[in-house]
Amino acid sequence: MNMKNQIIGIVGAGAMGSGIAQVAAMAGHKVVLFDNNPGSLEKAQTSLHTNIHKLQEKGKISNAAEIFQSISFTSKIEDFAPCKLIIEAIIEQLEVKKAVFAEIEKQVQDDCALATNTSSLSVTALAASCRLPERFIGLHFFNPPPLMALVEVIPAIQTDPKITDASVALMQSWGKTPVQAKDTPGFIVNRVARPFYGEALRIYEEGIADIATIDYAMTHLGGFRMGPFALMDYIGHDVNYVVTETVFRSFFHDPRYKPSFSQKRLLEAGWLGRKSGKGFYDYSPDATVPQPDTNPEKCQMILDRILAMLINEAIDALYLGIAQESDLEIAMTKGVNYPKGLIQWCKEWGASKCLAVLDDLYRTYHEDRYRASALLRKMADEEKK
Repeated sequence: MNMKNQIIGIVGAGAMGSGIAQVAAMAGHKVVLFDNNPGSLEKAQTSLHTNIHKLQEKGKISNAAEIFQSISFTSKIEDFAPCKLIIEAIIEQLEVKKAVFAEIEKQVQDDCALATNTSSLSVTALAASCRLPERFIGLHFFNPPPLMALVEVIPAIQTDPKITDASVALMQSWGKTPVQAKDTPGFIVNRVARPFYGEALRIYEEGIADIATIDYAMTHLGGFRMGPFALMDYIGHDVNYVVTETVFRSFFHDPRYKPSFSQKRLLEAGWLGRKSGKGFYDYSPDATVPQPDTNPEKCQMILDRILAMLINEAIDALYLGIAQESDLEIAMTKGVNYPKGLIQWCKEWGASKCLAVLDDLYRTYHEDRYRASALLRKMADEEKK
């Protein structure tokens, strides 16, 4: 199956949907951008016109008008009829998405592939609601789609392998870096990255270190571009907390993914982070910037604890066949800009050291949260031999 040069349909004219539409149009496709809210369509039309013409002003493209004209904006779902791929990018609610795909299937031909941009829902469950589940796949773009190279390609258990291969080839033709993941909660990035937030929150809630100190340890010692609290505020707690809660629930309440009351309270207060002006940090102009405790021993302890949890999560994903090692490494460096792949980090740091940190935490807390992956134990044993 070849999706190249075909008409692409996008459901949802929000930031993700319009961003994906821009990517497809710039790759030479005609695009049908659908939304049942006229206001959203109008906003998307304005922002896409601005963004595409800015690229021409910067000399990155020379055909802005042609690209923009290749996108049609519509509130009529029947306009999807000629499309060969539809990508849905709407609210993260299973029943809403199912209803939308039921309507789409009435409009398109049987050879039209259907894709969801979900970041946390079951692709298999969505596929099961379709008349032809074998044509369904997950294509998880990262925000903003025109700038972020990574796309997680997630076949449902019903997906025809030809659809998977065609999707990977299409993403490559769009200049994206596709990685393939098994359909499990959080896929690669949202699963493996959970300890970056969760363990930082645990350290903060226990009073071991304050927010500024934890962020300092991860950026200055770890080389991460943003600390976990600054990043949660940047993403928004309405997004980050909900993903954590969804992953926790989807993993049958595995304590490794347990949400935090501190973050939940911010969400309940409407303190969503940068977008609301307040989250873990205060973003008002006259706010005092908190200063970290730069004690080297404390900062090293913070980094070791969070890093050990991250490495363990990546190695366990490899052990359980969630993705190949190369895809796991690419996903974390290109999807969330980690300074290096976590499995490579483990090899440099030493599996024995990582295991020692986890086992020490387990002895302290006696919580399954700190259980080491069987593969990490095996790596540590081989290291000793």
